[in-house]
Parts: sequence; C-alpha cells; structure tokens
Amino acid sequence: MIDVRPSQQMRDLGVVQHGAGILADPARAFDLPAERDEAERVADELFAAMERIGQVHPFAKGMGIAAPQIGIARAAAVVQPPGDAPAIILLNPRVTTRAEEMDEQYEGCLSFFDVRGLVPRPLEITVETTALTGETVTTGYDRGLARLIHHEIDHLDGLLYTARMRTGVDPIPVEEYRQTGRAWAYE
Repeated sequence: MIDVRPSQQMRDLGVVQHGAGILADPARAFDLPAERDEAERVADELFAAMERIGQVHPFAKGMGIAAPQIGIARAAAVVQPPGDAPAIILLNPRVTTRAEEMDEQYEGCLSFFDVRGLVPRPLEITVETTALTGETVTTGYDRGLARLIHHEIDHLDGLLYTARMRTGVDPIPVEEYRQTGRAWAYE
C-alpha cells in the first residue's frame, strides 16, 4: 500500500492546492439578490466538497471551505462548527471588528494539508455577510468559531494562514502536529 500524502488526498477530493493562483486572488463578490441562483449553486458545491472531505478525514474542531479552494473565484465559504451545530454559509463576508485580545492556536488548511501552523487570531470578530435576498447580516463569533470563520474569510481575500503567522515561526509537518495536537483550548 502506497502512503498518500494528506495534500494529495485533498487534491484527489477536488481541493485546489497551495501555489494555485486562484488562492492568491481576492474572490469576486456576489450581486445579491440578482445572483441568488449562482450563490446557491456555489454553496451547494461547497457542501458537496465538505461532504466528500468529511468521509475521508474527521474534523473534531469543525471545518470550513472557501469557493476558491474548489476552483470557484467567488466570495462564498461554508463553515461546519464542531458538534451538531448547523453549518454557516458566508456570502460576501467581511470582518468589521476584531477584538484586541488574541490567542495563538494551530490551524490546518485543506489547500496545504501536510503541515499545521501556529496562527494568532482575535478571540472575537464581527462579520458582515449578504443574505440571498440582498440584506446585510451582522454576526459576532468568538473563540474557535471566530478562528474558523476568520480563516475562511482570509481565503476569500487571497490570504493563506501563513500570512498571519509570526515572523520566524514556520508550519510544522502534520506528523509532528499529530503528536502534539489537541483541541483548541480556551480559558
């Protein structure tokens, strides 16, 4: 049996990998409600990708995927919180406020799944999204969910988590992370 690298496994599941131009470019916003059908189609594709990935890899901390990661340069992402909470669909999301209080936790990314990186993020964020009907919706998130949402919004802005890591801190191989990994802990 040949050992398949985690990144190859994600590529085989349809996830665009690190180095692809689409991951470095800001995604195009939806004009809602005019592009409602397109937004729903993209969300459906994100859910289908999440389902495929979830069959192969369990995500105890929850997971997210952004449209550029499946080759669609549009401002949509889906986040599945840990546990039984319903998935969150983000259309045209943008962070409007960030708490000053930060913490640093390991994050992974489906687009370079061979490593994990220690990423500082705000403990609380406020996010504006656009509903399918065109209204602006404002929602606050904290701790682990804020981290997941912020990570996906970064994708839509053309940023990978490595852009947020402290200078001199490098991602570690996933094999090393497995030995030290634990659920995100908050006091």
